[in-house]
Amino acid sequence: MLFTSYNFIAFLSAVIILYWLIPRKARWVLLLVADMVFYYFSKTTALPVNLIYLVSTIVSTYIFTNLITRNANKEKAYLKANKESLDKETKKKYKEQQKAVRRRLLIGSIVVNIGMLAVVKYTNFTISNINSIMGVLGSAHRLTFVDIAVPMGISYYIFQTVGYSIDCYRGKTEAQKNIFKLALFASFFPQLVQGPISRYDDLAPALFESKEFDFKYISYGLQRILWGFFKKLVIADRLLTAVTTIIKDTETYNGLFVVLGMLFYAIELYCDFTGGIDITIGAAEALGIPLKENFIRPYFSKTLKEFWNRWHITMGTWFTDYIFYPLSVSKFMLNLNRSSRKHLGDKIGKRVPVYTATIIVWFATGIWHGASWNFIVWGLGNCLVLLISQELEPFYRFFHSKTKVNGTRIWDAVRIIRTMLIVSSLRLFDCYRDVPLTFKMFGSIFTDKAVINKETLMGLGLEPTDYIVVLIGVIIVFVVSLIGRSGSVRDKISTIPYWGKFAIWFGLFLIVLIFGQYGIGYAASQFIYNQF
Repeated sequence: MLFTSYNFIAFLSAVIILYWLIPRKARWVLLLVADMVFYYFSKTTALPVNLIYLVSTIVSTYIFTNLITRNANKEKAYLKANKESLDKETKKKYKEQQKAVRRRLLIGSIVVNIGMLAVVKYTNFTISNINSIMGVLGSAHRLTFVDIAVPMGISYYIFQTVGYSIDCYRGKTEAQKNIFKLALFASFFPQLVQGPISRYDDLAPALFESKEFDFKYISYGLQRILWGFFKKLVIADRLLTAVTTIIKDTETYNGLFVVLGMLFYAIELYCDFTGGIDITIGAAEALGIPLKENFIRPYFSKTLKEFWNRWHITMGTWFTDYIFYPLSVSKFMLNLNRSSRKHLGDKIGKRVPVYTATIIVWFATGIWHGASWNFIVWGLGNCLVLLISQELEPFYRFFHSKTKVNGTRIWDAVRIIRTMLIVSSLRLFDCYRDVPLTFKMFGSIFTDKAVINKETLMGLGLEPTDYIVVLIGVIIVFVVSLIGRSGSVRDKISTIPYWGKFAIWFGLFLIVLIFGQYGIGYAASQFIYNQF
């Protein structure tokens, strides 16, 4: 059930109406039923396989987290009851023993869920690499690929439940005793398509304790959904044709067409992903449920580090909080730190564990995006640029002190363009999905002399009116982003007279209705991040 389908619009409308009509205590039950209905009709795999993965994640997470919380409560009760009789050393030993029990339970939860994700997404990738190695070694034997369909949103709900399990282990939250409420947290339908990846403490209160009705929730939610439709249907799906044409015909479309493809893909991906997130946040907002923002004007970033603090924010913070930080303070990293400092000196040695943790995180980020080497190289490419930038910080400070350009509008614009070029160049690995071909096409920018003119532009599958619509659409998105820097655009629109508000939102509705890429025989494009 695509977000941009008529079925979803009808489904969401029914859920919103029923949600605000029924008693507050029953609303979370309605949402859980809606989740299962939505997931049932997604049909990305044969049913009931589609639901088996989700249910397995919910049940295993429920069992392990409740055992973790029960053990933590048992430890507290025991220490409190025996506070006077236990000496300091005995208390310490008992705490360590109980923590070890909880750690094993956490590992069990992670192994079950991440293991399930790994089997579903990475089995054939592993088989492919084994076969390649066997071929290099001269063996004629080959392993057979396995037919495993990837259920919709599996990466998102598993990451969300794994984060919840870790929070239970850390004592940040107590395990949910009602398995159906945990199921609602794991399967909240607006998030299943492409995130954001929510934390239990942020999302659970709004899911289980609904608010009093306020028409503003519905109004703001529908406005956000309409804005998402505009970005997705008017801009992203229109540009998809040109991007696909450039990527598929590498013999014709090389040189400057690679640069054009980078530009088009940057616009398409932004409008596709943020458009989907707008629909997600808007759908939840119409139910009075706030979700974390996943993008904060990423294309205004002056550095790659800043870009990743603004793009797919919930994914970045998940990897930071649940992989980078625990890895950085792990016993292995502490030993590596001591060893590297001893053999390489403090200046170089202190960097080794930090760089190791960073490389692991970006490797994981790459392979999370897809089970192929192009995504791994893309992740490690981002890592390399970030580490080089970190090492060049003293040079940047020296340069800025001498030139006095830092902070000027011209220099800020240069840095924004530079960041966009880096981001877009690395995204070529996503476009061409083949590492050698990506390097070849990037090199063609400097060697091939393909000509971009009116005739070749028309060969990309777009009409002149399509280019005009995209240009106007991009200008609108850019202007809205600029206005949004000083506060909520919807709040600002709400302060103008009624006729002005009506003109803006009805005008946007007409634009989507008239210029949206849909109609009889049109198959709405899947959101790009559905695949992850």
